[in-house]
Amino acid sequence: MALEERGHEIRKLQSTGGSTFTISLPKPWVINYALNAHDPLRIDWRPSGALRITPLDMIEKGLQKAYFSINKLPENSLHDHLMGAYISGADIIRIDFESEAKKQTGLQIRRFLRSTRGFEIFQEDERGVELMCIINAGDMPLHASLNRMYLLVTSLVKDVLGVFEGEDRDYLNDAEERESEVDSLLYLIERQVRVLLDSHKVATSLQLSRTQAIEYSNLARSLERMMDHSYSLSTLVHENPKLTSNLIGVTSLEQLPIWQQSLKELMINIRTKDSVRIESARNNLKKSQKVLIAYEQDLLKNHRQNEWMAFGLSFSESVRRLCAYARDFGEILLNMMVFGELTQTSRKD
Repeated sequence: MALEERGHEIRKLQSTGGSTFTISLPKPWVINYALNAHDPLRIDWRPSGALRITPLDMIEKGLQKAYFSINKLPENSLHDHLMGAYISGADIIRIDFESEAKKQTGLQIRRFLRSTRGFEIFQEDERGVELMCIINAGDMPLHASLNRMYLLVTSLVKDVLGVFEGEDRDYLNDAEERESEVDSLLYLIERQVRVLLDSHKVATSLQLSRTQAIEYSNLARSLERMMDHSYSLSTLVHENPKLTSNLIGVTSLEQLPIWQQSLKELMINIRTKDSVRIESARNNLKKSQKVLIAYEQDLLKNHRQNEWMAFGLSFSESVRRLCAYARDFGEILLNMMVFGELTQTSRKD
């Protein structure tokens, strides 16, 4: 029976010797990978129940390479293309350019290297640069990156609260660096997930199924959005030293500890998977959102003449967004928990 690339066919299991079962491999597949008798194959038993068969040489030698020519790219778009190659899982990136474009190209390459993890300049000459990734996609557990993102987000909010308690606002000077680090970790997780979807070796190393990996990417995206609003809070506080004193004891500031505690509870439940605690945290966040909406409506209705009204509204909105994205985080956890509890049964049952 002919077998097209990525097609399928039905083959019957054969019994040999009473204790061993065999199945023949499609000849077109064997020819495509230049396999011969006695060549090693790797067999992986996937969580879905499927078996994946991969030539061992393909596992050991396969590298993904991306190539860009500056002359063929839209103006000032190299950085975006490099990020696309990074997230797509490229191991080697080659950039060719005319000598007069070397300086401008170098600026975009350095920006790319600052925004990502693991890539270094491997070769460089007057006509091009070759970048290579020196870390394996399966080396860093996704939960470790998520935990680092969480610590960066919550530490920035803690420092914002500290300013209202009399601490030096200079602790917020590195807020942009912390935000950039969270972005880098998000890109790393998205890269790892993209590689994992095509590589059972990386999936095995990270000990995640495809579904779990995608949900980890969604969790990371929620944390990145929380960092965006944490950074907005830090900017507001840092740039308005005279107005922050007017917010002491007001509603928006009082909701931040509730968000902190709820997010901490959700992070714990990545491992513990307690639906009662997840729902409790999400309900607390929902209540905070309602309180903040009422507070903002009151500001607009009764305090239009106050000089800090715009500041107060912006501050409250960012806190409300923090609660919203934390609730999304909890919803993703529930999805992961329910998926892990699914059982398979036949239609006859």
